[in-house]
Amino acid sequence: MRLLVVEDDPDLNRQLVLALEDAGYVIDKAFDGEEGLFLGETEPYDAVVLDLGLPEIDGVTVLERWRRSGKVFPVLILTARDRWSEKVAGFDAGADDYLTKPFHTEELLARLRALVRRAAGHVTSTIEIGDLSVDTKGARAFINGSPLKLTSHEFRILSYLSHHVDRVISRSELTEHIYDQDFDRDSNTIEVFIGRLRKKIGTNRIATVRGLGYRLCDPASLDT
Repeated sequence: MRLLVVEDDPDLNRQLVLALEDAGYVIDKAFDGEEGLFLGETEPYDAVVLDLGLPEIDGVTVLERWRRSGKVFPVLILTARDRWSEKVAGFDAGADDYLTKPFHTEELLARLRALVRRAAGHVTSTIEIGDLSVDTKGARAFINGSPLKLTSHEFRILSYLSHHVDRVISRSELTEHIYDQDFDRDSNTIEVFIGRLRKKIGTNRIATVRGLGYRLCDPASLDT
């Protein structure tokens, strides 16, 4: 999952990026509203952490412009403790949730997990696809309760596919959502990771749709 952090405080920005990367997310970052607006309009994100008190362009204006341009990714806004009016303005502009500074990192992570899974139509942090379980909170996966040994890139691909189970996902979409903007992206490596995943979770769980991409499914559902 690929997230954008827009926060002008360098220390807080760094702390957020490190915490989110440790949780398994791919992170792009911006330090002012102008840069954040541009990234949100040009890159695909699964969620955004947006401070409202930004230089150049304030966070509410950034959010309003994203929504007017049709961007539907979930947005978690950050506000100062005594600025309740900012929360109201943020929600009216299209925010999905908020946190008041200072906050606990675990709460931030929990709220982001909830936003991402709700956006994908899931209600719990564990996604079940037949006997395959993907624990998005613990960044783990199991088959029949037995843990799978996955690399970080393998889990990112499995997590993205599981959030969009039964939908065909192109190689380019996977590439955009498992690498940050500065990574030297090569969609051909997706085939390598898909091949490794198939060896670990079963060859019939990830179907190749010729010319379109890949689809994660429950093998048992194919027999009905």
